[in-house]
Amino acid sequence: MSVEAVLIDPLEALHSARDGRERAAFRVGLVVPQSGPLGLTGPSALDGALLAAHEVNAAGGVLGRPLELVLVDGGGTPERVAAEVRPLLAAGAVDALAGCHTSDVHRAVETVAAGRVAYVYTPPHEGGSRLPGVLCTGVDPLAQLSLSVSELTDNHHLRRWAFIGNDYIWPRSVHRAATALVVRTGARVVLERRIPFGAVEGAVGPLLDALRASRADALLLSLIGRDQVHFNRALRRSGLDHRLVRLSGALEENGLLALGGDDTGLLYAAMPSFATLDEERRQGLAERHQALCGPWAPVLDAYAVGLYDGLRLLAELAARRSLAPDGLARAARGLLPAEGRPVHLARAEGLGFAVLR
Repeated sequence: MSVEAVLIDPLEALHSARDGRERAAFRVGLVVPQSGPLGLTGPSALDGALLAAHEVNAAGGVLGRPLELVLVDGGGTPERVAAEVRPLLAAGAVDALAGCHTSDVHRAVETVAAGRVAYVYTPPHEGGSRLPGVLCTGVDPLAQLSLSVSELTDNHHLRRWAFIGNDYIWPRSVHRAATALVVRTGARVVLERRIPFGAVEGAVGPLLDALRASRADALLLSLIGRDQVHFNRALRRSGLDHRLVRLSGALEENGLLALGGDDTGLLYAAMPSFATLDEERRQGLAERHQALCGPWAPVLDAYAVGLYDGLRLLAELAARRSLAPDGLARAARGLLPAEGRPVHLARAEGLGFAVLR
């Protein structure tokens, strides 16, 4: 099957002519990690975006205009990613933005995009207000963790929680929300640590010592990407993986594969993963993805599905001529999932997830 989608380098997008805008391509700046902490999720997310663009174009495009993707590496520092997006917007080289990357990058991109183009951000986010033209289609920490914390506490009789995460805006918000949820169950937080990106390997020894000393029986992980992989591998080597009920808000299929799976029955995800989709949609996406990208394509995950949906949303809003930043939130009503919808638990079983309803 030929791919009805075009992926463009930012430099090419800056220097290619955009004459006759009604006949020109509808270009979306695609901010996806190709490096950095979430780099291991990049190939899957890119496949999700390509599948969405392919299907939009195969159906006639956006008001007859082909949907093209301008790929920006969202794995750099917030300042670096925003600096790459800024000239694309200034030159009118993109008509909208879509991204799945860390929340600190999101806030930096939001600053340069607000009021200029529609920007759809698709992963779980830190909550709070948004600038004009910015839509968050993922869940905030309370919606993500509310069911999970209470169910795990009841099912495993948990009393002492430890929190370990990366040190940036999303884990901070997650830990604030989780503290309130834990206290509500009658348990308490006995340890909190936040580690800079890339520093987990060097901090593993002290972190494991702190976990043992805290006598925690549950661990909330808000580490992301490769940092989460390194830490879960260290937990396995230490034997603590068989003693701690672990809940992650960022564990998806690629991360589970990278850490070699888990058979303890104690590792849970509160990520709206590919596994949590209803069976008909999950099977349909998987079949169309394989038909387009082949049997050896990256596994689909939560980031891929979120970005797929985000691009389909942008295409629909553009077809309705409803991409004006100041009216974007109104225009998207009815096209977004129910706000605040709680996320169900998924338990790691080997290299996959079993969804717990």
